[in-house]
Amino acid sequence: MTDKAAEASQNAPQASKEHSHAKFMTEHDRERKWPNVRPKLAATLILLDRAGPVPKVLMGKRHAGHKFMAGKFVFPGGRIEASDRKMSALAPLPSVVEEKLGKRRVKPSKTLPRALALAAMREVFEETGLVLGRRGAVERVPDGDWADFAAHGVAPDLSEVHFIARAITPPKRPKRFDTTFLCLDAKWIAHRVEGVVTPDTELVELVWVPLKEAQELDLPHITSVVLKELEGRIAGGMADDVPTPFYYEKQRVWFREEL
Repeated sequence: MTDKAAEASQNAPQASKEHSHAKFMTEHDRERKWPNVRPKLAATLILLDRAGPVPKVLMGKRHAGHKFMAGKFVFPGGRIEASDRKMSALAPLPSVVEEKLGKRRVKPSKTLPRALALAAMREVFEETGLVLGRRGAVERVPDGDWADFAAHGVAPDLSEVHFIARAITPPKRPKRFDTTFLCLDAKWIAHRVEGVVTPDTELVELVWVPLKEAQELDLPHITSVVLKELEGRIAGGMADDVPTPFYYEKQRVWFREEL
């Protein structure tokens, strides 16, 4: 572990049985009145722009008509789909990232880490029109959204994907996800499709926000927590050989493990 990575690991919230972020949850966050369901696998991607004097992240504002997180600012992302397991990439995930993405899974799979990263990239494309990767072609391209992605002459490259955090929605919430939070530098934006974000789409606004200012937006609580984790990772030079936090609730108590 590098000196910067060690320092970031020390500065980040430490592994513990109970985590304090539950103290800052709103009354709505604490409600547990819905039928319990198994969380669905999901992935989200934090696009990070470090070209300027301060780091910025891409945030999208959800449509006010949505039942889930209406009007909140979020990172682009969504559920993993079958096509994400079939899509090829120009380069694989870093081995340490791939290993950690496979830990603590109900149904371990060799293809899951890569599929999570690809799902995050596909969701960014669907929700924002940003095509992530580099110019080139791959052997396997499923029909549907991935075929639309590849039509722009770009193929995904996973070699610089970072694993920032993982979080499971508490039981008895209206929707539950086992979400992997990934990060990729904005330099990997290879193409932009215009007109994807409109007043009637899932995300109605996209903004590049300085990292420090992002906390002032109307955010889901877990998004605020992940932004703080990202600050620590940036301070450590975005090293991947540091523990990755895994948040979940058990018997109304929040836990933070390290993967």
